[in-house]
Amino acid sequence: MRPPCPACVPVKDLIRGLVVQSLADLQASGKLTLGAPVSFTVERTRDKSHGDFACNVAMQAARVAGRKPREIAELVVAALPAHVDVSEVAIAGPGFINFRLSPDCLTRTVLRVLDADQRYGFAPAGSRPSIIIEYVSANPNGPLHVGHGRGASYGATLANLLEAGGHTVFREYYVNDAGRQMDILAVSVWLRYLELGNAAVRFPDNGYKGDYVHGIARDLRLQIGAKLHHPADVVAAELPPDETQGGSKELHVDALIARAKSLLGDDDYRLLFESGLKSCLADIKDDLAEFGVSYDNWFSERSLSTSGAVKHAIETLQAKGHMYEKDGAQWFRATDFGDEKDRVVVRENGATTYFASDIAYLQNKLERGFDKAVYVLGADHHGYIARLKAVAQGLGLDPDKIEIPLVQFAILYEGGQRVQMSTRAGSFVTLRDLRKEVGKDAARFFYVMRSNEQHLDFDLDLAKSQSVENPVYYLQYTHARICGLFRQAVEKNLAYDEALGRSAIASLVEPAAVELLQRLMNYPEDVETAVENRAPHLIAAALREIAALYNSFYNGTIMLVESGSDRCARLALADAVRRLLASGLELLGVSAPETM
Repeated sequence: MRPPCPACVPVKDLIRGLVVQSLADLQASGKLTLGAPVSFTVERTRDKSHGDFACNVAMQAARVAGRKPREIAELVVAALPAHVDVSEVAIAGPGFINFRLSPDCLTRTVLRVLDADQRYGFAPAGSRPSIIIEYVSANPNGPLHVGHGRGASYGATLANLLEAGGHTVFREYYVNDAGRQMDILAVSVWLRYLELGNAAVRFPDNGYKGDYVHGIARDLRLQIGAKLHHPADVVAAELPPDETQGGSKELHVDALIARAKSLLGDDDYRLLFESGLKSCLADIKDDLAEFGVSYDNWFSERSLSTSGAVKHAIETLQAKGHMYEKDGAQWFRATDFGDEKDRVVVRENGATTYFASDIAYLQNKLERGFDKAVYVLGADHHGYIARLKAVAQGLGLDPDKIEIPLVQFAILYEGGQRVQMSTRAGSFVTLRDLRKEVGKDAARFFYVMRSNEQHLDFDLDLAKSQSVENPVYYLQYTHARICGLFRQAVEKNLAYDEALGRSAIASLVEPAAVELLQRLMNYPEDVETAVENRAPHLIAAALREIAALYNSFYNGTIMLVESGSDRCARLALADAVRRLLASGLELLGVSAPETM
């Protein structure tokens, strides 16, 4: 009889469980004394003649038990509980324990998938450390563009994957609602607002030129009328020359910001500032929601100052002796912790820097009790890795609690030609435009089907095509095909009895079925590897392989045969594939349609 063990336990975990039980029994009986917990691995063997899985527990236990590995291996093997899925256990070399699976273990993969439903290959919820993951966090000074799209897709999919791996995950967007870029947006809106009042103002070279700025200005004008109006000559009086006037675009726009604050006063400038912030942030929230990307919290950068978090972080670094004064500014000794240079935290005028907010935000994350903080950043933020790890050490935190996967750039191609983009000029391709062009599902899948560490050439023509060459279309088509198969069974009065299918799975012996079952059995290892390596593209690749193997099996097999047991066994396998595809596509943020 099969022992009372859930069929949904992946085979690799089953073997690990047997070894853990053996160690516990040996210690309880006094046959083996371990002075510390033993960490060991269960891996697939490279040579099938040695079995299916190999375990290094004896070598690992020998270090804490003070005994020979092979001697420990013999004890472990002798104490192993019997299991119907394991046909043979042998000791190899210095003490590796090799496991060979029983012939019908493979077909019972169908039961494992069906019993787990859409959690096949997932770890128990909360079984791994908690993680706060931040992704996108684009400045709310304009629409999201296709570059943000890759970070959004990777970050959201990684969060899903981490949950599947047993982590408790908290998704957060860091809203840059303070600082110079938002001031530039504010004066850009103000100048367009003044234009609506027929003021002939000059627009700065460093302003935001997108059409969305005109829209914000129009809405503001409708809301408050001419309240913020000032004559053009007053606005432009004695401003330093802009870049195209032979001067500096940075000095010019900073002077324009100061002029706006002076003319408008605190309350009216805040009204102007908030109009741009709220409009852009609302657009970002709506855009991401339509892209299937959600958050548990939208964290305000401004709140770090108003809550005293920035002050608290600086005081922490000062108390630990990691701050010093130079040229009237306060600096963090980042070079003491491996960064390339020390960093200004407080400027000579007393204003804190962006970096001060970064310090406070990191401290805030870990003080909220999360075990790890994952920052998904663009590849151009590579310097942040050393910077944030230096900050963690300066604050007295563990730098290994910080992970910063970098996302490389995505380049759009259409008709074989690269699509040009320019963000500040306002002529960029928005994420919303991309979704309208190829659809949410194709965009989500294409963004993650390559490693985040690789540049991505996004082929718009392929993403829109309805052919097997389009990977997301192929996966969705396969899922819909299986759903259609069950509808056909109903139409032909060829019933599917799941209980009968479960009892008849031993009949799945055709080579194509065996190859498909083997791939399904390996899927939990794909999930585990993807979680450990923060690599959603491995899931995309696994699903494509499984879909291809299913279609080979389907094309070479008559599924709806008269024999009830054979038919139901084949349909049970098809149902297992359907559930796995739906689960995997959900991880990737892609829908699994029942018809196409």
